[in-house]
Amino acid sequence: MSTPAKKLIFILGLAILATTVLYSDLFSQEPKINPLWAKIDQLSSEVESKCITWRRDIHQNPELGNREFRTSKLVAEHLQSLGIEVKTGIAHTGVVGILRGKKDAPVVALRADMDALPVTEAVDIPFASKVKAQYEGREVGVMHACGHDAHTAMLMAVAEVLSKIRDQLPGTVKFIFQPAEEGAPRGEEGGARLMVKEGVLESPKPDAIFGLHVGPFPVGGLGAIWYRPGGYMASSDSLEIVIKGRQTHGAYPWLGIDPIVAASQVVLGLQTIVSRQTDLTATPAIVTIGSIQGGIRSNIIPEKVEMKGTVRAFDSKIQKEIHERIQKTVKMIAESAGAGAEVAITPYVLPPI
Repeated sequence: MSTPAKKLIFILGLAILATTVLYSDLFSQEPKINPLWAKIDQLSSEVESKCITWRRDIHQNPELGNREFRTSKLVAEHLQSLGIEVKTGIAHTGVVGILRGKKDAPVVALRADMDALPVTEAVDIPFASKVKAQYEGREVGVMHACGHDAHTAMLMAVAEVLSKIRDQLPGTVKFIFQPAEEGAPRGEEGGARLMVKEGVLESPKPDAIFGLHVGPFPVGGLGAIWYRPGGYMASSDSLEIVIKGRQTHGAYPWLGIDPIVAASQVVLGLQTIVSRQTDLTATPAIVTIGSIQGGIRSNIIPEKVEMKGTVRAFDSKIQKEIHERIQKTVKMIAESAGAGAEVAITPYVLPPI
């Protein structure tokens, strides 16, 4: 078995354990004593090849946020074939499955994300993505570069395994397939926020919910789990910066104000916030600029430059300090060049549950 396949099946097993964590009456015994452990292990092995096939199919046919039409159809049809109650169209393309055991409660939810990213795949594999789509007015490549194809396939496999032992489950399992985890298209609602708004955590309300994520960690074989106290995934705040200059001909830069030079200095200045102003021995943090757009000709200094990025932190106090330092750094660097600056930082905060 290949290493990626081992990782998929390992995390599949982890998902099953997470699902049954509240069912202490089933799992109070040692695995070698309780026959249900052996049954789950057997069923996991049987669904392995299907899990890998689903993952490769989804990888080859990725869809951007709020556009996961094919993926959600694949998920819904699979859940329906297992006799699981299915709700579709939640937050546009979200899918929810409800598997009822002996009793209505407790309720354990498992969540996976389905959307891909506007990234062109460069790896030469048989199931590589060749998909193109429109993203913010431009044609882009589309790729599952963050593992959501694996997440979706694994949760489909978990649903199949648990559906075959439903008579032994003393509660309810809720499968949540979320669209637009990477963010909804500009001007649209979507993702976890909209799913919660539309009642995904009601009817039935989960007693516990588990979100799964693959990662580039050395698994070291089956039976190893990576964890850490507190948060494992950082906050992710969106950052938008506009540097406003004054357009002029490239031959006469002194007649204008060059926002491209100022923007370049801003990018470098932002890196000092984490590397020189944040105590990284206490908590990690990252400021990333992932997009710079400015100008249309080689010989014209443009009017403005737009930048987009993210701010990630594990500590709310550090997060707030970084936000304040970004505002100050950007505006002072722009002012030193005679330019203006607008900074918008949008923390991603879910509505109260």
